Amino acid sequence: MSMDAWRAAARVYLDRRVLSMWFLGFASGLPFGVLAEPLTAWLAESGVSKTEIGLFALVSLPYSLKFLTAPWIDRMPLPVLTRWLGRRRGWALLSQAVLLCAIAAMGFTDPVTSIAATAAFALAVAFASASQDVVIDAYRVEILEERQLAAGAATAVFGWRIGQVGAAAVGLILAEALSWPVVFAIMAAMVVVGMITVLINPEPKQHITRESIELQERAEAFLETKKHLPRAVAEAGAWIYAAAICPFIEFMSRRGWLMILLFIMLYKFGDAVLAVMKVPFFLEIGFTKTEIAEVVKLFGVAATIGGGLLGGLLLARMGIMWGLLVCGVLMAASNLIFVAQAAVGPEVWMLAVTIALENITTGMGTTAFVAYLSSLCNVAYTATQYALLTSLMALSRTVLSSGAGWLADQVDWSTFFVLSFVAALPGLILLIWMIRSFPPQRTADLAADPD
Repeated sequence: MSMDAWRAAARVYLDRRVLSMWFLGFASGLPFGVLAEPLTAWLAESGVSKTEIGLFALVSLPYSLKFLTAPWIDRMPLPVLTRWLGRRRGWALLSQAVLLCAIAAMGFTDPVTSIAATAAFALAVAFASASQDVVIDAYRVEILEERQLAAGAATAVFGWRIGQVGAAAVGLILAEALSWPVVFAIMAAMVVVGMITVLINPEPKQHITRESIELQERAEAFLETKKHLPRAVAEAGAWIYAAAICPFIEFMSRRGWLMILLFIMLYKFGDAVLAVMKVPFFLEIGFTKTEIAEVVKLFGVAATIGGGLLGGLLLARMGIMWGLLVCGVLMAASNLIFVAQAAVGPEVWMLAVTIALENITTGMGTTAFVAYLSSLCNVAYTATQYALLTSLMALSRTVLSSGAGWLADQVDWSTFFVLSFVAALPGLILLIWMIRSFPPQRTADLAADPD
């Protein structure tokens, strides 16, 4: 590929809509950082027991249940805000306002005397953050052209990582000199970055597709058959059908939808198996926790961000499906670098090479996968379908990788990493078949209403 071709691909990152994804990604990653190291450090310093600190992991449940709230966010108008800002921006601003207040309020609780209040506000942070994610994901898919999806995904992942790492680092650093209530108030103020981004960017057009019209007609037919019910009950049933059921019916009406779901489950299987056991591997062969942390911080974050941007460039030139295949092959092949690490032993220079290669390819694969999931969404049901697909991805990643520890106990490390490479092959083989059979295409609009 010529340098001119690469420059042409890189220009997509200069589009205002793509650049805005950096700030929206930052807003999305920020709450993850708040709920990680700063919250845990605060609880530990306050004398909260390890058991109670461990239970705080449950406050993250809203992230796994986004598909349940997405239909309401996708379809329900908000008083005043929807009329003033539009459907997407109204929900985004509401979730961000709740997020700002919940983070600040959490800092003013006392985990020792009122841990229930601390947990309640932490849960509110997670719920508002998950709602914001639903809106931002839908906004990204709807505001970008298809050729910009990969760059938008890369920029969003980059911003997310900065927001997550930045909030965690800023929280811990500030806590050395300031009280925890002030620290959480400062982190809450960082939410304003996302709020300003929402206010200065346009509302995407509200899309109507042929499939959504047909499904809406079904809802109206449902109303006609339920005239014996109270009008309010029948209308509520029709609304729930249109908002929560139609997105799933539309997806399942597509040719090969089961294969698509199977691919979503399998694409990052090898990466998931590796991720569970790489830190135990590093510790077992002789690295210290400090060495691991320093190398991951120095090379890991930068390599992930660089890989994400490179993945966006690659997809801009090759298209989503072929780019997804190339990134998937590289991501699977990078697992084999751990075989070399096992042979070399606890050499820090080799650890840097291993972390850099693994994170670059993971960043590329993540960008490609996010762009692919975005391309699958019918623009009439973006929020609900994207939330469903990402929830399925997270669930499958957790379930399929749960046996990685057992596998590592049965074989030596080199064999384990070869098997993690093999675990990636079914997804890649399925992808090759899908490229030949039914490449994804965004559903064409029949009409678009700017309101």
